[in-house]
Amino acid sequence: MGPGEESGDALKVKSEKLKVRGGDVGGGAKPQAAGTEELSSTGEKSGGVGGAGGAVVLLSGGLDSATVLAMARADGFACHAISFDYGQRHRVELRAAHRVAEHLGVASHQVVTIDLRAFGGSALTDDALLVPKDRDEATMAGDVPITYVPARNTIFLSYALALAEVRGATDIYLGVNAVDYSGYPDCRPDYIDAFERMANLATRAGVEGQRLTIHAPLIDLAKVEIIEQGLALGVDYGLTHSCYDPVEDGEHRLGARPCGRCDSCVLRGAAFGKLGMVDPGIS
Repeated sequence: MGPGEESGDALKVKSEKLKVRGGDVGGGAKPQAAGTEELSSTGEKSGGVGGAGGAVVLLSGGLDSATVLAMARADGFACHAISFDYGQRHRVELRAAHRVAEHLGVASHQVVTIDLRAFGGSALTDDALLVPKDRDEATMAGDVPITYVPARNTIFLSYALALAEVRGATDIYLGVNAVDYSGYPDCRPDYIDAFERMANLATRAGVEGQRLTIHAPLIDLAKVEIIEQGLALGVDYGLTHSCYDPVEDGEHRLGARPCGRCDSCVLRGAAFGKLGMVDPGIS
């Protein structure tokens, strides 16, 4: 458990203040064979001030997950980062995840390969579906967007939970946000709270008294606030990638540049603009 947290039977959700091997970076990216691959490690010990087993951090390579990794580090945890190669259109984010993990420092970084293209149902996993472009924030919040990947956070959290059990970690961090992405059903506080309760019922660690806490420190923050906190913690947002529909560009540091028009790009660019900055991920 993190510093200053209390134990108990009803822990509540915390709302506190890869080098990728091969594969396309644009549309149509297919995951490698199913499995896991440990890609990087800083050589840190598994434990840390925050907890004996460290913390598991879901790291996509985007702005939010990079901020959450920095927060977990600031909380005193040695962090075990986990990323997913799930057939996403924007697979280039895995290159960003590797760079962020190296920059901020992690005890380990694993990439889990699963094929969500087998189901489709999202513009991120089905090339026949178009990524929405040029929408204003009011339109984005109107309904569940086509970029929602069915059950994605449930799948990712389940893997993170398994890794936490193996590592002896009792803390999982993820960068869900209910302010800018209110249309995503698996980014709501009620969902995170429900998953935490399920995790403590469904694992050996939970029934033996090692209570798990799901940390969602960004859940009620605006994008500007997220960036401000990340900058204060030393996050280099130029290493991150958030675009849903990147354009291949051999001159870009990640091999693909943001489209600048999808919901993620619009929200991110607007937030940096409010801070008087140009999004450092563009160049």
